Amino acid sequence: MSPQNRRAFLRRLGLSAAALPLLAGLPSLHAAPGAASRRRIVFIFSPNGTIPSEFWPQTLGEKFSLKRILAPLAPFRDRMLTLRGVNNRVRGDGDGHMRGMSCLLTGIELFPGNIQGGGETPAGWASGPSIDQEIRRFLQSDPATKTRFGSLEFGVAVPNRADPWTRWSYAGPNQPMTPVTSPYAMFEKLYGQTKDRESLASVLDGLRSDLRRVAARVDAQDREALDRHATALREMEKALQEQASAGAVTVPPAPQAGVLLENDNIPVVTRMQTELLLSAFQNDLARVATFQFTHSVGQARMSWIGVEENHHSLSHDPDLNAGSQEKLIKINVWFAEQIAHLAKRLQETPEPGGQGSMLDHTTLVWTNELGKGNSHTHEDIPWLLLGGGLGFRTGRALAFDKQPHNRLLLSLAHGFGHRIAKFGNPSLCEAGPLNLS
Repeated sequence: MSPQNRRAFLRRLGLSAAALPLLAGLPSLHAAPGAASRRRIVFIFSPNGTIPSEFWPQTLGEKFSLKRILAPLAPFRDRMLTLRGVNNRVRGDGDGHMRGMSCLLTGIELFPGNIQGGGETPAGWASGPSIDQEIRRFLQSDPATKTRFGSLEFGVAVPNRADPWTRWSYAGPNQPMTPVTSPYAMFEKLYGQTKDRESLASVLDGLRSDLRRVAARVDAQDREALDRHATALREMEKALQEQASAGAVTVPPAPQAGVLLENDNIPVVTRMQTELLLSAFQNDLARVATFQFTHSVGQARMSWIGVEENHHSLSHDPDLNAGSQEKLIKINVWFAEQIAHLAKRLQETPEPGGQGSMLDHTTLVWTNELGKGNSHTHEDIPWLLLGGGLGFRTGRALAFDKQPHNRLLLSLAHGFGHRIAKFGNPSLCEAGPLNLS
């Protein structure tokens, strides 16, 4: 069924315009070709740089081997791209962490402001949108790819405060997006309205009874108005019944109760958020997501892997401190393990109404605000792409010559068919998108 015919079919059912983005993604209303063209992306952030000697593959091309940090991703080696030499060349106000974080997906300078960083000039928010929100707008502009939420912003241990160190997704200039850090709040956001469907049906029953009683006591003109209200109620009830019988949203089990949002529960919260992300994609509630671990200058203490010191402080230790280097490797290995788990869950889940697995239609983009923590460098930002759906040739380790990361952001947009010529700072886009084919 074509997108146009599917939308007409849903309208003939009497469903409201607000319901169309939700129901248009039902597997039962999709032919395989339409579902096969579905594309999704998840931007994943971990902070404080990496250990380059244990992250980047030694050899380039298709015969690369994985070092310690990327070893957990070995089952997905043929679905990966590592991109060395893709640098954040955005300059301007703010310290290295601020520009690393808030320029990472925006590719544009921060506004002048009064937020003081580590000894450099103060700054404000990013002066443009982030690429996740640009892709979201592109998909939402077409009824065939529009979803209920467009994008979802997941967080794990992101603090309540809002500043350029804690926000990387931007709806527009001066418009930071707040990640949802509570699995319980995310569950309510995704499925709360579905849970309330029975309550709403009960309210409609009461309203219909009220209208009948009033109609017996008014003149013909008022009864005509009441008839119109009654017709509207019947249409609303019909929409509820159609959604229920068609299974518009498959509600997963509620998240495990009683998990406190504290440092030591980061592993549990991560798995809870991962399952909610997977279910949101299964239900086609969004096709764009961000998944943010802590924040720039993040101070997580990963005692569950035997690291008691906070992450940011460790990242400032010199390279000659072998103990700190080993702990930083363990921290980054743990992040890689979480990405491997998400990739595994996507791979073992069939594409709803389509061919292959959900990983075949989803690209994970793992990155960081710094290339190396103790130097605060924005060169060799660790970029890893994993999965399919955007037309990139995977199973390769690539190296570029200090190319601005704006070119990579363009490539991601082009992978969705969004052929923009520039994104972020125009001067950093002159060579066009990176060639990843």
